[in-house]
Amino acid sequence: MATRAVPAPLAQLPNALTVGRLILVPVFVVALALADDGRSWVAGSLFLVAGITDQLDGWLARRWRVESEFGKYADPLADRLMIDAAAILLFAADRLPWPGLVVILGRDALLLVGWKVAAPRGMELKVNVAGKAATWLLYAALGFLIATHKGADWPLWIFWAGLAIALVAAVDYAVTAWREVRR
Repeated sequence: MATRAVPAPLAQLPNALTVGRLILVPVFVVALALADDGRSWVAGSLFLVAGITDQLDGWLARRWRVESEFGKYADPLADRLMIDAAAILLFAADRLPWPGLVVILGRDALLLVGWKVAAPRGMELKVNVAGKAATWLLYAALGFLIATHKGADWPLWIFWAGLAIALVAAVDYAVTAWREVRR
């Protein structure tokens, strides 16, 4: 890894943002669970903060050359926990159709299994553009679902687009992993 581009105290900021997002998950869950029919500006705002810090922590770590082992694992964990919590609670509030919940949870289960196979072999699967785009769209769609009235369909169109891109990214990850395993 190259020499970091910022002073030591700033070098911890990306990991601090990730830890903050992990701490935000239970706060978000309580806010959304207490919401009226899955609609909450408070929960939506917390979700927005999580989405922004998701993009900011990785960008800062790469730009400042302070990527860490902790960040490689904690960042995707924080994303999965936040998105999965939102999907589960929105489904429970009848705001997200069950196929969406199944695909989100299934995708994350496959990511976990894939990581369990790839990590012991020393493989590192870098996040691809499709994966980043899917995460942005899923954060946006779920955030809009949280902030809009029940029956608003347009956030679901964004959700389905994000999910389709997530599946494309998953296929790319699987093909990359398969090639690495066969070497």
